[in-house]
Amino acid sequence: MKATKKKTSKKVLVKKGRGQTVALVYRLQTPEAVKSARELAAWLASRGHKAFTAPEQKELPEAPLIKSKDFDKTDLVVVLGGDGTYLRAVRLLNDRPIPILGFNMGSLGFLTVHPVNRLIELTEKTLAGKMVSQPRTMIQAIVRRNGRKHADFRALNDVVLERGSYSHLINAAIYLGNQRISEVKADGFIVSSPTGSTAYNLAAGGPILDPCTRAFSLTPVAPHALTTRPLVLPDDVEIIFRLVPGRDQKAHFIIDGQKQLEVMNGDEVILRKSASDHLVVREPDFNFFTLLRDKLKFGDRA
Repeated sequence: MKATKKKTSKKVLVKKGRGQTVALVYRLQTPEAVKSARELAAWLASRGHKAFTAPEQKELPEAPLIKSKDFDKTDLVVVLGGDGTYLRAVRLLNDRPIPILGFNMGSLGFLTVHPVNRLIELTEKTLAGKMVSQPRTMIQAIVRRNGRKHADFRALNDVVLERGSYSHLINAAIYLGNQRISEVKADGFIVSSPTGSTAYNLAAGGPILDPCTRAFSLTPVAPHALTTRPLVLPDDVEIIFRLVPGRDQKAHFIIDGQKQLEVMNGDEVILRKSASDHLVVREPDFNFFTLLRDKLKFGDRA
C-alpha cells in the first residue's frame, strides 16, 4: 500500500472570453436568491454572455431552462444559496467538468464561500479569467448486489451508511483493498473526502483534512467499542464495506445528505476516488485556514 500523498494544488485559470454560457442554480425558497439570479442574468445578457436556468428548476424570464444537450457546453455554473444548493448543483453536473462559483445565501456557507454583495464583481472576474478553479476529489460509490453492480454514485462531501430508524447497530466488515481493517458495530459510518471533512465527519468527531490532501476519512458514528476511532486512509485504494451475515441487516445508503437506497445483507459497498475531480472557483489568494477561522472559529479560545 502506498503512503498517503498530497496532491498538487493545481490552480487553473477559468476560461475567459465573450459569449460564454452561464447556468444558474438558486434556492427557490429564498426570494433574495431568485432576485439575485434575475439581476445576474440581465447583467450577463448586457455583456454578451448567455444565461440559462440549470435543469430541474423554475425557469426565469431572463434565463430560459437549459436543455441537457446544451448543458455540456456550459462554461460556468453560478450557485446562489447555501451548501445544500451547491451540492444540488454538483448532482446536476453529473460528472461534467464545469467549474462552480458559489455565493452564500444560507447559513454556514463552507462551499458557497463568496458574499452575494460581490455577485457581479466576482462573476465578471471569473469570466475575465481572473479567478482560479481548484480541483476537489470526489468519491465514487458502488453498491454490488448478487455479484453485479446495483448502483453507482458520485459524492463531493461524503458517503454514509447509517442505521436510521432501524433499532439494531450496523455490523460491518471493513477492508482497505484486500487488507481487512476490522469488523465494527456502530450506528453508522462516514467516509468523507477532504472537502467533506468539515461537514458530518467533523460533527461526528472526525479529522479536518486540507482540501488538497490525497486521502479519505473513515469515521464511525457511535461505535460499540471505545477503541474504534476515526482513520485517515489513502485515496488510491478502495474502501470496502460488507454487512456481516447472521441476521437480517439493513442500512441507509446516503450520498451528500441524500438517501439513495437501502443496503442489505450480502451487498458490498465499494468506495474509491472518482476518475474526475470537481472544479470549485476561488479567488487567487484563497486560504483554506482563513476559511476555517472565519466559519468555524478554528483555534478561538472560549
